[in-house]
Amino acid sequence: MRLRAEQLDGALARGVAPVYAVSGDEALLVDEAAAAIRRALYKQGVDARQSFQADTGFNWQDWLAGFDALSLFASRQLVELRLPTGKPGVEGGKALEAWCANPPADTWLLLHLPRLDRAGQGSKWFTALDKAGVVVTATPPGLEQLPDWIGARLRAKGLNADRETKLFLAGRVEGNLLAADQEVEKLALLLPPGPIGLEDVRGAVLDVARYDTGQLPEALLKGEAVRFVRILDGLRGEGEAPPLPLWVLTQEIRTLYRVALAVRQGQSAASAMADLRIWDSKQPLIGRALRRLDLDTLGRALQLAARIDRVAKGLGGDDPWLLMKQLGLGLMGKPAPELEPTTP
Repeated sequence: MRLRAEQLDGALARGVAPVYAVSGDEALLVDEAAAAIRRALYKQGVDARQSFQADTGFNWQDWLAGFDALSLFASRQLVELRLPTGKPGVEGGKALEAWCANPPADTWLLLHLPRLDRAGQGSKWFTALDKAGVVVTATPPGLEQLPDWIGARLRAKGLNADRETKLFLAGRVEGNLLAADQEVEKLALLLPPGPIGLEDVRGAVLDVARYDTGQLPEALLKGEAVRFVRILDGLRGEGEAPPLPLWVLTQEIRTLYRVALAVRQGQSAASAMADLRIWDSKQPLIGRALRRLDLDTLGRALQLAARIDRVAKGLGGDDPWLLMKQLGLGLMGKPAPELEPTTP
């Protein structure tokens, strides 16, 4: 059975499953889901816990065999297995399938996974997990949902914020759910239960916005010029080197180019995106961006990205950060900043 993280508490209240898997890249949500599962199992008398990490060289056969002959007096236990890559390999996949087919007595499995692509979700071992127990997907809220997410956290602490206040908090902690949760905890300590307004929180929050290269593609696809520039400036101010954000942007532009090329050749956009294994949740953003961009524009953008790559490697005197702004803003149809004269 597959659940969203917000559905987990209700499912646990109805009973516990022999196998759980928590999948996601947002540490706060993954940790909270895992903690909820532990609490529910402890209430069922599970009083021991073992942790493993399946890195390179992990012996799956020994791991599985260790649970085959437990003593009659052994404790009811929780086994947590972290799979950082999300790819157990052939041997690991078979071990997980064997566990799901016949879970060891008085033993529950909690598997920690990163966000899986379609291939991972379609694998035999993942299907076995899905059938034997519960797969929890911990998906972070988008920027549009973040104010409501913060509002729900505040309500859980007895605080009711108006829309303006929630928007203010969301803007201050952009992209950082852990920071948002910490601010909610702080407000719950500083303010009495009940309604809270903007002035109540202004002096209690810090500017903890985390600038992440992973935010650039969304800003680009949505045409959010101000946010796009702010992220680039934030990355530069935090000491990030240009190659990583440039690579992230180039990958997104290359994806747009491939879809646009397939459409020009007669394929539907939906079919092209499926062939490229673009996430369902991302397809509307790609489609929206392609309505304002054509193949020739994207081709020129890739050429500019190649030029920026050379500049970032020291082959030219231009500012790569300014060039990246020109690249993104040009694709959004926005005025781009002028370059400083090239250093001779």
